[in-house]
Amino acid sequence: MKLASIAFLLIFATAVAPGASADDTTPATKPASTFPIQVDCEGTYPHHLQGVCTDGDAIYWSFTTTLVKTDLDGKVITKIPVANHHGDLCIDQGKIYVAVNLGRFNAPEGNADSWVYVYDATNLKEIARHETQQVFHGAGGIGVYDGNFYVVGGLPSDIEVNYVYQYDADFTFVKKHIVTSGQTLLGIQTATFAHDRWWFGCYGSPAETLVTDANFKMIGRYKFNCSLGIEKLPGGELLVASGRCSKGTGCTGRVTRAVPDAANGLKLLQTK
Repeated sequence: MKLASIAFLLIFATAVAPGASADDTTPATKPASTFPIQVDCEGTYPHHLQGVCTDGDAIYWSFTTTLVKTDLDGKVITKIPVANHHGDLCIDQGKIYVAVNLGRFNAPEGNADSWVYVYDATNLKEIARHETQQVFHGAGGIGVYDGNFYVVGGLPSDIEVNYVYQYDADFTFVKKHIVTSGQTLLGIQTATFAHDRWWFGCYGSPAETLVTDANFKMIGRYKFNCSLGIEKLPGGELLVASGRCSKGTGCTGRVTRAVPDAANGLKLLQTK
């Protein structure tokens, strides 16, 4: 093992709970070194970035009302208009799964209309829709782990926990999990499973990242912003999204490679 790899594992060990192990198993097909440290999505879009995922050969971007597929340099391969509100997304076995809410977010009385839309990763053709109405405050994010899908979303301002809704491969509802995180602004926006733990991106001033174990027990809460997208990569890295919106110009998206960090949860790699 190279000295750099040993150093990374030692750094990561300080950032996780005692007895936990680093799991580098990911859906990507190429080593992390084939990804540029930073990728800008080509073009601008009417609404802001809500999530990203990758299969190792392409990057998929959800811009609320536009779904975009680019190569690893950010050049657009294809894009399609989609219903408002398309949120965070994940990829599994050649299919893109997007958390979608057609109703209200964050309302105490509900009034959400929560779904998961499924697209062919090759051409972004829609192939299925699954109701996830158990997501009471609005489906906004999704991750996949061990053959199950986990949907997160909105939250009223007076609730001091977050909820994760588990579905099997056929989107039959399995269980509602409770994360004792304390209040997070508008709930959880993004989700991915890596290193035997969940990483959840939340809004706020500053934005925050929640980290839990596989059973949703809190490990840490960090002032790190992955609220616009977080994805796992091979080799111990993750991919963190960011973006800007300018009046009259539109919204942009960027992804940057990152590694776990004991103090801040995650640390972005620096471009040369």
